[in-house]
Amino acid sequence: MPQVPIPSVSKTLADFVAASSWAEVEAQSLEALRSILNFFATALGSARDPVVIAAMRTLSPFSGTATSTVIGHSQPMDALCASFLNAISANLLDFDDTHPETIIHPAAPVAAPILALSEMRKLSGREVLTAFILGVDVECRIGNAVSPRHYARGWHITSTCGIFGAAAACAKLLGLPAEGIANAIGLAASQSAGNVENLPSAAKNVSVGNAARNGLFAALLAQQGFEAAPRAIEGPLGWARTMGDEPDIARLLDGLGKTWEIAKNTYKPYPAGIVFHAVIDACLSLRERIGGRVDQIELVTVQGSALLLARGDRPVNNERDARVSIHHCVACGLLLGTAGVAEFAHETVIRTDIAQLRQKVRAKLDSEMPDGAARVTLRLSSGEVLTETVIAPRGSLAAPLTDRDLEAKLREAVRTGRSDWDADRIINAIWHLDAVDDVATLLQSLRPPSASPHTASNSTLSRPERDDHEQDRTVRKGPQGS
Repeated sequence: MPQVPIPSVSKTLADFVAASSWAEVEAQSLEALRSILNFFATALGSARDPVVIAAMRTLSPFSGTATSTVIGHSQPMDALCASFLNAISANLLDFDDTHPETIIHPAAPVAAPILALSEMRKLSGREVLTAFILGVDVECRIGNAVSPRHYARGWHITSTCGIFGAAAACAKLLGLPAEGIANAIGLAASQSAGNVENLPSAAKNVSVGNAARNGLFAALLAQQGFEAAPRAIEGPLGWARTMGDEPDIARLLDGLGKTWEIAKNTYKPYPAGIVFHAVIDACLSLRERIGGRVDQIELVTVQGSALLLARGDRPVNNERDARVSIHHCVACGLLLGTAGVAEFAHETVIRTDIAQLRQKVRAKLDSEMPDGAARVTLRLSSGEVLTETVIAPRGSLAAPLTDRDLEAKLREAVRTGRSDWDADRIINAIWHLDAVDDVATLLQSLRPPSASPHTASNSTLSRPERDDHEQDRTVRKGPQGS
């Protein structure tokens, strides 16, 4: 009896995406809105960073018809460029959302291109949310199938898997049939890239931006009839195996259409690698317990898993190192009593008192501690020893940020990012996104009036924005994170 061929991963995911409507995903819409609110917060927080400004200057001479909003700026760019820019700004500060099972940051590579495309095509909020939820499901399920070995081999999983979510979501918005969506996913497999070695530099953000832009590009190519191999993901010479692993197809497809990856999403209260959040929480608690006796601290011991030590037991030379440093996170919690964007900025990182406290920190392996947990012990000059253990840090699934926390995060991002966008207007618009008939009108209403026409590379920035960065055209290396 002849065997029935097993459908490919691309076809199975494409059939699911094509068949899914608002009715199937509506129950996930609140979490999608929370994720998009967090996406705007992180993008606004770094929209005027030199890395983003340099990318805008680079792309401007090649940008086509300006249809799509660049978050934090007055002037739009074409959809491909806007996708790239909004994805890198959302990922730059290591403050974006996190899917715990894979450490994928789901929103940046998916929200950026679907917002750019929806503005170009004047789509509704429900169409955007439907595509976003489906795109997140696709990228995280593919990530599940290759985790944790894929990341351990050096592949930056937000970039390498994010492009699949972007392609599927954009193909959905373009109204492609299942065959076209499958081709978009396969075309994405030919453009998936990003490596962990580049995390200490802006090259990390380039691969996240490319995941967003190239995912949209893959969908547009599929719309024009481009085809891809049916088994571009799981084939003998396909994406998964060429990147080093046999994909776990059962894990990829388990519960498809019944359980949703976006329901597992988490949001960071601190702009640092997610495995360091327990360290910060423990130190904030210890700070309260010792009162004003920070000057009596003789030794700080941080115990955690091998992942925590591998990622964070490092010298700190700049703000990029600080975002993934056990030692700096301890200093923020104990000495400063807070850990926001300013506490990981250059001016704070080089402070003498911060550097001195970092020198008192020792990291120690505790193989019994789960990833994401930490135990911090203080020894004071009086001989007193205090210990604090955090298993579920603030922002985790067990202790999630509230809606009000996310709103406060966005307001603070507008302030620290020196944006002239109106925080309350953004917050209100996002919470009501599912009732919007035309996302283009909504996004355009959020942009302040443009100071000058979008005509040449120097006109990419309004005059005030150019003044902010005229003295510093050197692109800083991006922060190191997941």
